[in-house]
Amino acid sequence: MSDNNLTRTPLHEEHIRLKGRMIPFDGFDMPVQYSGIIDEHLAVREKIGIFDISHMGQIEIKGPEAIPFADYLLTNQISDMKDDSIKYSPMCYPHGGQVDDLFVYKISNSFILLIVNASPNYSQKDEQWIKEHIGDFDIEVFNKSDEYGAAAVQGPLTEKLLNPFFQGEISLADLKRFKFVYGKMFGKDVLISRTGYTGEDGFEIYTLNAEDIVDIWRNSLQEGEKYGIKPCGLGARDTTRFEVCYWLYGNDIDETVNPLESGQGWTVKLNKEDFIGKDALLKVHQDGLKRKLTGLFVPQGGIPRHGMEILSDNKKIGYITSGNYCPTLKKVYAMAYLDIPFTEKGTKVNILIRDKNIEAEVVDMPFLAPFNKR
Repeated sequence: MSDNNLTRTPLHEEHIRLKGRMIPFDGFDMPVQYSGIIDEHLAVREKIGIFDISHMGQIEIKGPEAIPFADYLLTNQISDMKDDSIKYSPMCYPHGGQVDDLFVYKISNSFILLIVNASPNYSQKDEQWIKEHIGDFDIEVFNKSDEYGAAAVQGPLTEKLLNPFFQGEISLADLKRFKFVYGKMFGKDVLISRTGYTGEDGFEIYTLNAEDIVDIWRNSLQEGEKYGIKPCGLGARDTTRFEVCYWLYGNDIDETVNPLESGQGWTVKLNKEDFIGKDALLKVHQDGLKRKLTGLFVPQGGIPRHGMEILSDNKKIGYITSGNYCPTLKKVYAMAYLDIPFTEKGTKVNILIRDKNIEAEVVDMPFLAPFNKR
């Protein structure tokens, strides 16, 4: 059932045609599943899955000072990026909490593309934040979220499926991780990157005309039948990212969480001359962490959900950010912020699930290594 008050992606009619179960998500009408979350999850892990990611936002920064501005705006180092490369970075408030986490595509010294969390909710918030901090930088900012279409094709057989249909300066087989290239696919102009939010190898296909994503979607499904491709919804997107412990904005990170305590410290370049939030993060670094994002194994008693309290000797020591059954591992895990004394591997804690104290054990993250580290 669709809600007419929700924003629809260019692939909305495809989801209805494929009998996707639609739910509201960040202001969008999006499919949560088609054949079933576990079935779709295993397709991504073992073969191929395709996701509609047209709800993600695209913000362009253009001008002679695009690079210095992005360096000031974000915690990661942008000035050392090569053309056609991608970096992941938080974007912080002055107090160190996160406005958003995003991917930075360096197109040229005067053109940066930011892939931000689901628009319209986040892209408009991000756009406003970015524009408020232009100051004297010689740049312009454009929210192009309505003009791009996007799909993520993920899984170990993805390169084999897509490579024959891509026309560009290099083949997809030669496209390295965290790189992107322009070209044509199924006759449509695309920007295609190789990152993978699912923890599998895969590509993100951005059409420069939003409606063109429909042909990409249909052709990928048709040509991918022999490889076992399946359309996948938000459910499998969440379980796949959760197994490899990738962050979900709004759950694991938000304006109350700084990137040092969330495990994003490798994206924070405190040696940069200046960036928004640097002073606050420098203080956190000097004073030491009071809590950190920690993995938990839950042997029995239910699935922990976002916000549930974690106790030790009936005293609150943290809270759940994400919890789920992991279809690949056939076990229940959770991610949580715990006070530092309770974060050592093997520590036993209690999660308050439906008024019951359920025992959990601190374990290493990620629960499943991403494909490139298996």
